[in-house]
Amino acid sequence: MELLTPNLGYFVWALVAFIVVFLILKKFAWKPIIKSLNEREQNIAGAIASAEKVKAEMAQLQNENEALLAKAREERAQLLKEARETKDKIVNEAKEQAKAEASKIIADAQQAINAQKMAALTDVKNEVGKMVIEVSEKVLKQQLAGQDKQEEYINSLVHSIKLN
Repeated sequence: MELLTPNLGYFVWALVAFIVVFLILKKFAWKPIIKSLNEREQNIAGAIASAEKVKAEMAQLQNENEALLAKAREERAQLLKEARETKDKIVNEAKEQAKAEASKIIADAQQAINAQKMAALTDVKNEVGKMVIEVSEKVLKQQLAGQDKQEEYINSLVHSIKLN
């Protein structure tokens, strides 16, 4: 049992040694250790504050970036809308111009057709007039005694003339 119970003398000397080491550590070691711990704590707090500041700046930059993207999308949509409107306007103007030109060409063609028609009718009238004059001339030149012979001669002349 002697091994389990400590001797009172050893206990006192161990306690005195512990107190001496404690006082020496308190005077020489604890101040630098506490100082370095405080400095480390301040560095960590500064780093956390810097990280929070950077995080806030990143959030602000992200918000600004999103705002710029939204503005860019809006401008792009506006430009596309304007381009579509311009395209539609140009296409409509081209269609209207083509319709106007087509109407003008059709009107000119109708006028040309009418002019040619009138010229053809005039030519036909002139030809018919010439034929009538020729037939009348031939009838008058020939002095026929009877009316039957005159009608026969007129019919033969009519058959001999070819109409164009």
